[in-house]
Amino acid sequence: VQLVESGGGAVQAGGSLTLSCAVSGDTVSTLCVAWFRQAPGQKREAVANIEDDKPHYADAVKGRFTISKDTAKNTLILQMNSLKPEDSAMYYCAASVRWVCPVIPTTPDLYNYWAQGTQVTVS
Repeated sequence: VQLVESGGGAVQAGGSLTLSCAVSGDTVSTLCVAWFRQAPGQKREAVANIEDDKPHYADAVKGRFTISKDTAKNTLILQMNSLKPEDSAMYYCAASVRWVCPVIPTTPDLYNYWAQGTQVTVS
């Protein structure tokens, strides 16, 4: 499985960004996938994941972020609205091939495949 991200950037507080993660080597519709983020000096944390089309969110992003799968493009999407400075971090999409999809709260070690990361900066 290969994951390639796009869509990060800089935005003002209250703004929106959309992150995309193109999947190859497998079908996004059947994968257990997630978005993590890591700020400088902080642990990598899961912000959203989706299994069987059921999304799960960390409390810090609930109501502002939306995770979804675009099956036509074999892509994972993270729509981020009402962004705050504390959302600034490197964002990573990840996929797990575990028998049971690790849902939030979860840890990075349960995910097997990772994208390269994309920076999100909110000022």
